[in-house]
Amino acid sequence: MGTTQYILSPREAYIAEQQWRVVKRSVDARQRELRVHLTILTDDKGNPVPKDAPIPLYEPPVFQNVHNAKRSVVIIGAGPAGLFAALTLLEHGIKPVIYERGKEVSERKKDIALLNRNEGLNPESNYCFGEGGAGTFSDGKLFSRSKKRGNMQRVMELFHYFGAPDTVLYEAHAHIGSDKLPGIIKKMRETILEKGGEIHFETCVTSLKEVTGDGLRVTGAPIILAIGHSAHDTYRMLAKEGVKLETKGFAMGVRAEHPQRLINHLMYHVDMTSRRHDELIDLVGNASYSLVTQVDGRGVYSFCMCPGGHIVPAGSEAGSCVVNGMSASHRNSPYANSGMVVQINPEDIEGDDPLRGLAFQEELEREAFKQGQAQPAPLNPPMKGGRSSAPAQRLRDFVEGKPSKDLPACSYLPGIVPSRLDEWLPAHIGKRLQQGFRDFDKKYPGFLTNDAVIVGVESRSSSAVRIPRDPETLQSVSTPLLYPCGEGAGYAGGITSSALDGINAALKIAELA
Repeated sequence: MGTTQYILSPREAYIAEQQWRVVKRSVDARQRELRVHLTILTDDKGNPVPKDAPIPLYEPPVFQNVHNAKRSVVIIGAGPAGLFAALTLLEHGIKPVIYERGKEVSERKKDIALLNRNEGLNPESNYCFGEGGAGTFSDGKLFSRSKKRGNMQRVMELFHYFGAPDTVLYEAHAHIGSDKLPGIIKKMRETILEKGGEIHFETCVTSLKEVTGDGLRVTGAPIILAIGHSAHDTYRMLAKEGVKLETKGFAMGVRAEHPQRLINHLMYHVDMTSRRHDELIDLVGNASYSLVTQVDGRGVYSFCMCPGGHIVPAGSEAGSCVVNGMSASHRNSPYANSGMVVQINPEDIEGDDPLRGLAFQEELEREAFKQGQAQPAPLNPPMKGGRSSAPAQRLRDFVEGKPSKDLPACSYLPGIVPSRLDEWLPAHIGKRLQQGFRDFDKKYPGFLTNDAVIVGVESRSSSAVRIPRDPETLQSVSTPLLYPCGEGAGYAGGITSSALDGINAALKIAELA
């Protein structure tokens, strides 16, 4: 077996993908004419291998029966780090016992629907907390900027094993979609339970000294701490119990939303009103972007870009407003949104408390909530109440320091209200964002437009806390047999890197005698 690389037009690539086994694909929009880079699997004679041929990839995982296993591991959190750690433990004959503060994914969907309808926030079951973690309903992107050590391809293979499409094995920017990912997460859960693992939902761990739930008591076992970046109360519990924590750099800002056709025009160099536009999008999908600049010594960049997506209410605490983005598998909404965030270093926040970054996040989230309640939500669309409405400003108005008398249509279901984000965002964030948008408009003229809107605040792009661990054993430097991992530990940033971190933690435990 071998491979052959091709550079094709979108239509040629589409035809090739229907016929041959693709092992790598990426869209190149750097030139005026769009090109697709394909790598096709070939046989020993150099002929392309048909698409329906067996996939020459991994050995399928072998999960052992652990009902009577002698070893068990406690896992706190059922996000990607926790779930992939559990699956890896099953491969090594070790029983995983998972505690998850939120609900299983189908029940979680109901709470999210209520939140989107402005019918109330469940602080334990929302876009942040519940089976699958924050990524379950935040697009399902399977790519990472992280250069972590480990077998990232294994993460993709496990997703594929549990039902993700073949594209996750070869797309440069693989994506499942928030409509498909819950079903995959459910299959992972079913396997864990079938093989003898345990999962305790709606069980928030309030102390590491005695992990209990549903009458079960597990003491003396290793603990994989996979809490995610939004469990602020858990960080405070860890600090109280003497687990060493430290402030780390993070990022905060807003979520910017443009008409998707405008982004397609800017990225693909195609007239957004032409028939060619529609034909091209049918072949390659809606365009995305990745933007970065430096302003006064700090990075300003796009984060979690969601083509054809929606802005969603991602807060986990009453009286706060947090936004994030998501896309379904087809990425076919008329909106394109992305986090636009500013790098924040520990020295940018006064004090020496290792949790001062959390306090900074919470303060801005409370201000955003206050701004979102300043007036009734407009008919955008009509919603009863305003508990999840968010403050917003037209993009050019924000950059020029002008009020927005009205707002464009927006995908954020609970409703947006006009607000002077240019005035109440901290200057070290707001001023840098303003210049960042000017820089992005220089690269893509037309990006800075009042047809776009910014919505606040995007504050949970990464953890503001790190739980230091030994680089070799992966155990907490202060607490033996505690394995901090994933986004909540400050060692990952997204689904795939978190999953890989969970795998690595489980492998270290499996090495113990």
